[in-house]
Amino acid sequence: MNQKINELEINGVVYVPKTEATKQAETFEGMEYCIVRTYSAGVFAAYVEKREGKEATLRKARRLWYWDGASSLSQLAVDGTTKPQNCKFPAEVDKIEVTEVIEISYCTEKAKQSIAGVKVWQQN
Repeated sequence: MNQKINELEINGVVYVPKTEATKQAETFEGMEYCIVRTYSAGVFAAYVEKREGKEATLRKARRLWYWDGASSLSQLAVDGTTKPQNCKFPAEVDKIEVTEVIEISYCTEKAKQSIAGVKVWQQN
């Protein structure tokens, strides 16, 4: 019997095959999953529906209010977070339009799953 190992945990650290770690995130209705940084509205993880100049329409968007476990947005887009319990990602909104887009980083499937796994942060 030939089994494929998708991940392996050693001393609390999860390792995945290189091909899985760099695989681009699955699309949603043809839209790519990205981290979008704006000049003044903050950072979002979302599917980019449309972009015209510095304006973008985002779908299934979560604002990344605070993150830990990644040294930069670039690392977050590739690896996700290693400290999801410390992250503050509010609830997803179905659609949002943002202006002053200054950076878009395309996410790996690993990062997408990591971001989706962060518990919704909310004020009581």
